Amino acid sequence: MILVTGGTGLVGSHLLYFLLKENETTRAIKRPDSNLHPVKQVFESYNAIALFDKITWVTADILDVPALEDAFIGVTQVYHCAALLSFSESDYHLLKKTNIEGTANVVNLCIANHIKKLCHVSSVAALGASIDGSSISEETHWNPEADNNGYAISKFGAEMEVWRGSQEELNVIIVQPSVIIGAGHWHNVSGSLFSKVKKGIPKYPRGGTGFVDVKDVVKALHLLMKSDITNESFLLSGANLKYQEVITQIAQNIGAKNPTTSAKDWQLKLLAFFQKTGSIFTGKKTSLNKESIRSLQHISEYDGSKITIAVPFEYSNIDETIKRVSTAFIATKTL
Repeated sequence: MILVTGGTGLVGSHLLYFLLKENETTRAIKRPDSNLHPVKQVFESYNAIALFDKITWVTADILDVPALEDAFIGVTQVYHCAALLSFSESDYHLLKKTNIEGTANVVNLCIANHIKKLCHVSSVAALGASIDGSSISEETHWNPEADNNGYAISKFGAEMEVWRGSQEELNVIIVQPSVIIGAGHWHNVSGSLFSKVKKGIPKYPRGGTGFVDVKDVVKALHLLMKSDITNESFLLSGANLKYQEVITQIAQNIGAKNPTTSAKDWQLKLLAFFQKTGSIFTGKKTSLNKESIRSLQHISEYDGSKITIAVPFEYSNIDETIKRVSTAFIATKTL
């Protein structure tokens, strides 16, 4: 029996499809208030709605240990995809609690239930920054003295919990994806980029980062779990692109207006100020702060080649990925 935490998220949804397609006996965790519609959209994008009906859901939360204990009954492998993704300063304590404490709970139950192998989905946010301008890899170590944001701190802390488990004879694998592109979840994570481009982005950020197809992430997870490889981490990134390139490709594929000028730092800072001021009245969380602005305006490059040496694996062409996901967006999204 395979257990997937975070089954309602982007990676978890696509992973569930892949596992069920492979006839793996699978159980997925969802919270009491989880919305299953985005998961259904993912299965629809594969024309596999019949498989969606075969998902075995267990209502639990990674912070609710008693409910989580029931989810682990009869489980042999765990894919830990559950995490909170937020760059809002107001979510700092919730990020640490969900991502670090929640992961500690999963690790402890893996040890207690003699789980054969745990795969933890982390993020490139848990890695350090390049000092000399070279590509960031698994060997680019975390710098605790850097001006790290709350999300990055929480993902690094989660990894430390997984490595603790490895010291207690738990077989673990950690994957660190860059920005994941995949169909579904159009109001969350990278899917929201398609929605924003459709509505119109007046100016593009000057920075860039790594991007990876969600199908590649899922394939990598499965290959690594099936392999004899344990206690190693793998950065997953198929291409390094500037945000302008990605926004332009999405705009062209979905028939949206393409921004032609870049955003200045002062413009983003002004927007962040108005977002923060408006949040006092609307209650909505702000997404722009000094760390996120710096990230949007900075170019970071990632080296995801390690996994191509470790297992039979090739990355998808990211241009084709954007085309495929754009087609799914047009087919399923209504604004």
